[in-house]
Amino acid sequence: MDSETPHPVGLTLWKQSSMAPEQDHGLYDDFEGEHEFGDANEIDPGLKLMYLVNEGDLDGIKELLENGVDVNFRDIDHRTALHVAACQGYVDVAKLLLENDAAIDARDRWGSTPLADAVHYKKHDLIKLLENHGAKHFMAPMHVQNVREIPEYEIDPKELDFTNSVEINKGTYNIASWRGIRVAVKILWDQVADEDKVRAFGDELALLQKIRHPNVVQFLGAVTQSSPMMIVTEYLSKGDLCEYLKRKGAIKPATSLRFAMDIARGMNYLHEFKPEAIIHGDLEPSNILLDDSGHLKVADFGVSKILKVAHRVKEVTPLTHQDTCRYVAPEVFRNEEYDTKVDVFSFALILQEMIEGCPPFSSKRDHEVAKCHAANDRPPFRAALKLYAHGLRELIEDCWSEDPGNRPTFKQIIPRLEAIYNSFGHRRRWKVRPLKWFQKKDDSFGHSSRSDESI
Repeated sequence: MDSETPHPVGLTLWKQSSMAPEQDHGLYDDFEGEHEFGDANEIDPGLKLMYLVNEGDLDGIKELLENGVDVNFRDIDHRTALHVAACQGYVDVAKLLLENDAAIDARDRWGSTPLADAVHYKKHDLIKLLENHGAKHFMAPMHVQNVREIPEYEIDPKELDFTNSVEINKGTYNIASWRGIRVAVKILWDQVADEDKVRAFGDELALLQKIRHPNVVQFLGAVTQSSPMMIVTEYLSKGDLCEYLKRKGAIKPATSLRFAMDIARGMNYLHEFKPEAIIHGDLEPSNILLDDSGHLKVADFGVSKILKVAHRVKEVTPLTHQDTCRYVAPEVFRNEEYDTKVDVFSFALILQEMIEGCPPFSSKRDHEVAKCHAANDRPPFRAALKLYAHGLRELIEDCWSEDPGNRPTFKQIIPRLEAIYNSFGHRRRWKVRPLKWFQKKDDSFGHSSRSDESI
């Protein structure tokens, strides 16, 4: 039996995780007679183990383990028998499980370990036992000793309800309920094992605290004083631009330009940020979210950087560490120093994609696309020329110039987009009407139309 595969059992008969949403932390002591499982022989052996642990039945547990039942069986919430024993404070049961190689630091769906549960339920003898067996206290790396030092944005993890939670945005975020609204929660699960991820988490948190703009996703708070650490932002139910384009395909120039202005305004805010500019570094459709009013917001600052030295980034993250490189500027692919103009390059590809209805070099793989960009090859303009009228094509070509110094800033891009948008809008407002339409209007005006003819 695979201990990593949760079993689809919908009934929890034991104390809840110390990090689970506040619902019912009481025991179902009335198991018999209240819960119909049918024939006991038909109960999953793993579930039977969990039940016997909950009851403290040492003889029954020994028999199951001798018959080969997986000591690390996980229920639907990814909880193990050791979690249950820790909640109940059954030292002898926990010893038996540990003697049979129970995972000491197994985490449930909320990130809680048996030791964390024992601490939560104040089972002191169990705490000592687990500590003697090497259980780790997963203290958040950003934990402070003085309560006065707890940041203002700190959120109590018990306020976050992950019931029926689903992953969104490439699995990076989970939806949760918080104080009556739905929010997006980015969870850092392995903060102890990976210092680089902790550093990236801290950098992203530092950025989000400073950012306030209608075209940038809103930061709501964070969990930093307990494990796992989390970043909480507004949840935009309309999804991201990537999914939108998959559904819609090519979109009209006016809509594309309106979207482009939203992106440009959000990016200009980041690039004009004081005292140092903020480089997004991963600008692509999946990191641009659509709000309920139909406007776009820039999101996901996990790889963002702040310009500090000579207005260029000198420590370049290897491209292989990024999820995708289809929208990456050639200087990044070549591991060269770069600046804010990498976001301008990505912006050009996104703008063209909205007109074309397909990603840049859609028939090629991500890494092949990055090589094309580095070789000064750009996606072809296949859509009708009228869709790139009024200087739109020229703007895109300027933005993806091989030389970053020749690419315009977003401060320069915004008025160009506005002028192009107004040109497309002007054509719609002065649409040519057929002659019959004017004749009908003349008839309806009666004498006034004849008076016009005599002028």
